[in-house]
Amino acid sequence: MIDVADHRAHTPGAGLSHHLNAAGAALLSSGVLSTVRQHLEVESRIGGYEADALARGRIDAVYDSAARLLGAEATDIALVNSATDGWHRALAALRLQRGDRVLVSRSSYVSSALHLLELRDSVGIEIEIVPNDAAGRIDLDALAEALRTPARLVTVAHVPTSSGLVEPVTEVGTLCRAAGVTYLLDATQSVGQLPVDVATIGCDILVTTGRKFLRGPRGTGLLYVSPAARETLRPGAPDVRGAAWNADDSYALKDSAVRFETWEASHALELGLGTALDEALATGIDAIARHIDGLGSLLRTKLAEVDGVTVLDPPAAGGGIVTFGVDGRSALEVKEHLRRRGIRVVAVPAAHAQWDLGDRGIDAVVRASMHVYNGQDDLDALVEVLQEPEGVVRVPLPATPSLADLAPRRSAPVETAESTDVVVVGAGIHGNSTAWQLARRGVRVIQLEQFSEGHVEGSSHGRARMIRRAYPNPIWYPFVDRAYRAWAELEEEIARPLITTTGGLYARALDAESGLDGPDCVMVDHVEAARRFPGLELGAGFRALYDPAAGVVDAAAAMAQLTAIGRRAGVDRREGVRVLGIDADGDGAVVTTTAGRIRAARVVVCAGPWISELLPQFAPVLDVVRIVNIHVAGSRPEMLAPPNLGPFSIEVPEVGLMYGIPSYGGDTLKVGLDHGPADDLTVARKPVSQSEIDILHDLVRRFLPAADGAVVDSLSCRYTMAPNNRFALGPLPETPQILVAAACSGHGFKFGPAVGEALADLVTGVERPDLDFLEPDRMLAPARV
Repeated sequence: MIDVADHRAHTPGAGLSHHLNAAGAALLSSGVLSTVRQHLEVESRIGGYEADALARGRIDAVYDSAARLLGAEATDIALVNSATDGWHRALAALRLQRGDRVLVSRSSYVSSALHLLELRDSVGIEIEIVPNDAAGRIDLDALAEALRTPARLVTVAHVPTSSGLVEPVTEVGTLCRAAGVTYLLDATQSVGQLPVDVATIGCDILVTTGRKFLRGPRGTGLLYVSPAARETLRPGAPDVRGAAWNADDSYALKDSAVRFETWEASHALELGLGTALDEALATGIDAIARHIDGLGSLLRTKLAEVDGVTVLDPPAAGGGIVTFGVDGRSALEVKEHLRRRGIRVVAVPAAHAQWDLGDRGIDAVVRASMHVYNGQDDLDALVEVLQEPEGVVRVPLPATPSLADLAPRRSAPVETAESTDVVVVGAGIHGNSTAWQLARRGVRVIQLEQFSEGHVEGSSHGRARMIRRAYPNPIWYPFVDRAYRAWAELEEEIARPLITTTGGLYARALDAESGLDGPDCVMVDHVEAARRFPGLELGAGFRALYDPAAGVVDAAAAMAQLTAIGRRAGVDRREGVRVLGIDADGDGAVVTTTAGRIRAARVVVCAGPWISELLPQFAPVLDVVRIVNIHVAGSRPEMLAPPNLGPFSIEVPEVGLMYGIPSYGGDTLKVGLDHGPADDLTVARKPVSQSEIDILHDLVRRFLPAADGAVVDSLSCRYTMAPNNRFALGPLPETPQILVAAACSGHGFKFGPAVGEALADLVTGVERPDLDFLEPDRMLAPARV
């Protein structure tokens, strides 16, 4: 079985879109990316020749890996720049002459067909297209009949670019061997997704690329030439890599397929291809093939059930390439609409497959193709968009090609579909608060959220949060006061309470510094702590700071209410729209999204864990970590609710900071640890593991004896941690038209309405000297040192 989650965890691009374009260029693994980068770094330090020498053993191993994958010997393999490059080198070595018959399948790739047509016109070869059978495959009887007449070459595409057809390549090989005709297999779209064994297939020559189902870098490919074929094939342009100049008027070719290579090559890319080959071998081609074929079959079934969608694969289709069309819309229109919704497919026109699509009378197809990082959720996303009543069949194609996938060039004029006063990126607590505060002041606001309302991918979800006045540095006190006032003003606006004041205890070991203080806060020993919160038993080794103003925020209600009042105030909220880039443009900025571009006078980025993705200058100072919480029941539930328990934290030696929120709003006791491992935003959040639950449950048993029941729920979220747990709030130093609320380090929710007010003030020209200590430049400065 393929572990999709694991492959996504090692594929940086897997979480950025529903990538269904492995047949175009599959997503690189982090291992491949690291390999390429590392070699380039070595080249930069010591030079290309020297780096080549250091890596020679690893480069040689690439041939071994390719041979293992194809069932060949390392001496049969040449490393080339692409499948087409390998094709050209093989055809040049064949030295086709006038009158030579070349039998081709209708599945042949456009570049191969164009090359043969040119050889027909310039050399005089004869091209004969073998017809297909009823299933859409090359007709083996027709091929056998054609081979009764002498032929020089048979070439077949194992899987074409224009459908999911799988040709009967082994049967073709049997016929070619019997006729003594050279057999060239184009395995560009089969190697990596199907088992390919050259001995079983019986081909003399095979070409394939690295960028498709092998998941290698672009600019790589493999050329297989059998030992028997090498006895007669001579490179059309021998190179020092594959030949030795041994006298004034003679040279000798190397015995291996290296004779078809050239000296100049990208060793970084070749090493990356080697990593991709090794990863494919480690996963197992049979397992990969089963997974991809299963997804392909499932997608064909799902698409067949969508009104207005026609699956265009022939009956002999298989594997992970699926082609389809949508009634009334061109393939390019469908592709563009899906791209705007974060789904990556391609449109293949008849001009890329005249012997196939042209013969079938099809102008173009939409092609989806899957790999190991794809799951049913990717297929469901595609089908969901196609089923939308206002979806593909009604969305016009832009007059000019969209460049929404690329950040706009600052030196070039920017074409935008619309403009507004402010774009707010993100719909967490800070984004919602900011959008509402701006809209209520009459500012035109477009708010962009990559997920849907109520999602759990960030750090603003969940029922309850803690609020407190206790803080480790007095510089925070004025902003804490402002937060309490802002919550009160929000409660007044929505006419309902959001904060329940309970008091809070924040404990540390006796020999540790307190760390927290604040207005009206008092230090208490473990006895007094137990008197104030009978549900909490610290033990004699701890003392605690008691904060009478601490309490619980109804986080779920706050999020829902801010969304509602924001919309009522005029916020143009757009969900399911991912921001791809933000670029300063004069005194404004351009936001590039999956739905197009927007120009705004100001952009406010409240993207939580995705801050570094959108504003890379924050990457060196911000870390995204996984935080786990559990909910625990007890035999005496009243001991786990106010007034017997309020929000608390305990700095547990050799464990970390445990925090908790009492039973609230129907929820049981919630506890967590204020640290965790690094989290990868490119993959879906993993379920909470039993080991993560056990660590927290043990702490609960130690400090909260009334919580003697079962763990009734668990959840995870993503904290964005900054040095010293600080914030970055305000305009960026070099592009002040772009403002940010960044990091917040797990304690930002309590400041939500105050952050929104602050950003709205700064956008509209209101000075906020009280926020100087949170200027983004103060956080970014260490990264520039």
